[in-house]
Formats: sequence, C-alpha cells, structure tokens
Amino acid sequence: MESSAHHHVQRLYAEHHDWLFGWLARRVANRADAADLAQDTFCRLLTAPSPAPLAEPRAYLLTLARRLTIDLWRTRDVEARYLQALAHQPEPVAASPETLCMLKQAVAEIDRLLDGLPVPVKHAFLLNRLDGMTQPAIARALGLSLATVERYLKRAFLHCIAARRELGA
Repeated sequence: MESSAHHHVQRLYAEHHDWLFGWLARRVANRADAADLAQDTFCRLLTAPSPAPLAEPRAYLLTLARRLTIDLWRTRDVEARYLQALAHQPEPVAASPETLCMLKQAVAEIDRLLDGLPVPVKHAFLLNRLDGMTQPAIARALGLSLATVERYLKRAFLHCIAARRELGA
C-alpha cells in the first residue's frame, strides 16, 4: 500500500514538474540535463526519510534543484579538469570509452559520498584527493589555517567512511 508521503510526492510532481522543468531548462540551457535534474529532484523527495507536506513547495523544489544543478556543474568541472590533464600528458593517453565511463561513475560516487558536507570542506578534500595538493598548499590557496584544512580533511574522510558503511560497501 502506498503511503500518504508517496501520494504527496505524486501530487507535487503533477502540480510542479512542468514548471520546474522549465526553470531548469532555462538555467542549464540543455533540455536533457533539465529533464534529468527535474527527475532527480523528485527522486530526492521520494527517498527523504518522511517527506511532510510542504508550506512552500516551489521554494523547496527550487532549493533541491539548485543543489542538484551545482552538483552537476561540479561533476562536469571535475571531468573537464581530468580530461584537460589527460590532454596535457607528455605522451598522449587515449582513454577508452570504458575508462571514461568508469571515471564518470567514480566522480558520481565521490559526489554521493561527499553529499551533505559544507562546500569548503568538499573543496579542500577534492583539492587534496583529486588535484594532489598538500595541506599547506590548500591552506594557502583557500586562505585557511593549516589546522582548519587538517580538520576539513579529517571531517571529509570520516564522512566518506560513514557514507560507505551506509551504502553497504
């Protein structure tokens, strides 16, 4: 039997999907991405612990959609930087479609693992893990103290461990 929360999400979808899709299509200038982001927004509602009726559904949907859009842009930025780094290798490295697919999946997994962390913590962690920056270099680049960078990296690492445990991996 479907729960009242499920019916609530169905009603929100019926009432607001077209509007949200239109907003996203203008924002990302790509109808396929807009469709995916709109779908992901409502999936987030369905997977929420117990979605309660919303006083301002459009504001809430926009908040979720903006976060997902930022995640999409961040993922694409990481992919672009990786491909750019490959292009600047002394010996050209031709990545196979399978390798590129695995890399995209890895980036998506990293993004899921970091979900819920504040942006500065994620940024420091990605600079360390993806760009190979040292803690002092991150501190200089972000204008933070070394102790703050160490605390951010520890927090992100522990968050990833907890997230992996939740996923059963």
